[in-house]
Amino acid sequence: MLTINELPKHIAIIMDGNGRWAELHGNDRIYGHREGVEAVRSVVEGAGEIGIQYLTLYAFSTENWNRPKEEVDALMGLLVQAIVAETENLHKNKVSLHAIGDIGSMPIEVQQKLAGAIAKTSENKGLKLNLALSYSGRWEIVEAAKKLANELKNNKIDKSSINEELIGKYLPTFGLPDPELLIRTGGEFRVSNFLLWQIAYTELYFTPKLWPDYRKEDLFEAVNDFQKRERRFGKTSEQIRI
Repeated sequence: MLTINELPKHIAIIMDGNGRWAELHGNDRIYGHREGVEAVRSVVEGAGEIGIQYLTLYAFSTENWNRPKEEVDALMGLLVQAIVAETENLHKNKVSLHAIGDIGSMPIEVQQKLAGAIAKTSENKGLKLNLALSYSGRWEIVEAAKKLANELKNNKIDKSSINEELIGKYLPTFGLPDPELLIRTGGEFRVSNFLLWQIAYTELYFTPKLWPDYRKEDLFEAVNDFQKRERRFGKTSEQIRI
């Protein structure tokens, strides 16, 4: 039973297992990615139903560009199809779409469809859905360092002003709360270069279920597990309970 006033504001998900799911079903990897769209639809719907404010999905990493060209091309085509097919549904459900990552490295058609979907849903006041595309945690930290170095060079900031808060302002997630819960499907136990700065105190939840089989009921189970945990942020249990 979920406690509504103890929900995480922000959930991040590493959607892993599409390729393995496809192989288990005797199909090529892109078939698994295609089936994974239904999982996205169900989880977004479930997050909205229980009142999650932010949901960030790791859709395509900077490392994914190193996959076979046929798979990358198919993924880009699938991404365009999914954006076109789901935009109206997102709008109807008051979901606002956003994207983080090196969006300029994506194919022009992806950029155009994504920009259109973001614009169409921009005024919606429900769930904020963030797609991490051509994204990695190290990439965004390097980009932030470059921006800080340029500001220092041009005397726009002083070295003594650099702290965690300032660095956070140069990250693409600026304005978003750090995720309280990170879910990874597919049975792997690693964070794969995802939101490295932001998950310093995030609760991690790993499930063996492959992404195409994941549904909103699984999301609810992860949230239920989260609500049973004690988050101390370096303090003792006694301090938290005071």
